[in-house]
Amino acid sequence: MHPLLADPKRLLAYVALLLALAAAIAALLSLASGTGWVQALALVTPLCLLLGFQALADYFLARHWRAARRRRAQVLLVYFAKSGFTAFLVLLLALAWNRALLHWGGPGWALELDRPEAALIFAASFMLALFSILAHELLLAVEQTHLAEQRATQSLLQAREAELQMLRAQINPHFLFNSLNSISALTSIDPAAAREMTVLLAQFFRQTLALSERRKIALAQEVAVLECYLAIEKIRFGDKLETRFELEAAAASAMVPPLCLQPLIENAVKHGVRHLVTGGRIEVRAEARAPFLFVAVSNPMAERAVPGEGTGLGLRNVRERLATLFGDRARITWGAKEGSYRVEMVLPLEQEQ
Repeated sequence: MHPLLADPKRLLAYVALLLALAAAIAALLSLASGTGWVQALALVTPLCLLLGFQALADYFLARHWRAARRRRAQVLLVYFAKSGFTAFLVLLLALAWNRALLHWGGPGWALELDRPEAALIFAASFMLALFSILAHELLLAVEQTHLAEQRATQSLLQAREAELQMLRAQINPHFLFNSLNSISALTSIDPAAAREMTVLLAQFFRQTLALSERRKIALAQEVAVLECYLAIEKIRFGDKLETRFELEAAAASAMVPPLCLQPLIENAVKHGVRHLVTGGRIEVRAEARAPFLFVAVSNPMAERAVPGEGTGLGLRNVRERLATLFGDRARITWGAKEGSYRVEMVLPLEQEQ
């Protein structure tokens, strides 16, 4: 279906344009023939409406020749031939309609269509027919550009989704590898603690599986997962590991990617608390200051500890996930200062619906 026929408002606007065009051509014809404008309008209006609605077929003609991928010269030749044939038919209809006006309305309603008037009708019809085809060519070019942009956007979204799924898939195996190492170490030292840790690990994965299909969760839900993870680590480190969460009410309901904080907490334990004889406190603070959510994770750090040692997979995953989800609207920074290591994350503030 032609785009005009699918939208009543556009169709009415098109009819109004045809009537305005008929009025303009009638004025020219009236000047050329020396007759009244009303008589010229009576002749021209039906012809303009007929030519205008016939021109809608040019949409399908232009689409066919675009799909055929013929040479441009061939296409232009067809367009000129079609415009000339249309103008010839309009001229014949004008002569027939003028005779009908003479028969029904008398000499006062008919025009004397000599060669100048006939040439004007033919030229105007030819130009309008050719303009219609070229306008539809432009319309199709715009439509194809729009469709190409939509396909490109869809492909980009699919690529980002695939990348996000890949990054998600890397997080759980990474944490599982570290947790199984911890359980393995505990089996020879404290079998009861190893069993408890196994139960907590199963609980942790139940929670993460429940959230794995969601692109974003409330920060409060993320903290609940972190508390389960920290309960696992608490078995390893006992009183050496302390935690503190400070979340504003608006921040607690803010939406974040699942498990975006767990790698940060894991690094705080691995590169901070683990190296301290007396242990230390991991602090998580979150503030909502529109239009951003600010989250900070800090932990004490021993001088001999090297932050980011190892593969650094956790921090890389978080950074890449944020870039995939939010582009340049989110960022994550980290660094050591005065015996403390701090990771700061800035996300667009999106509240839970």
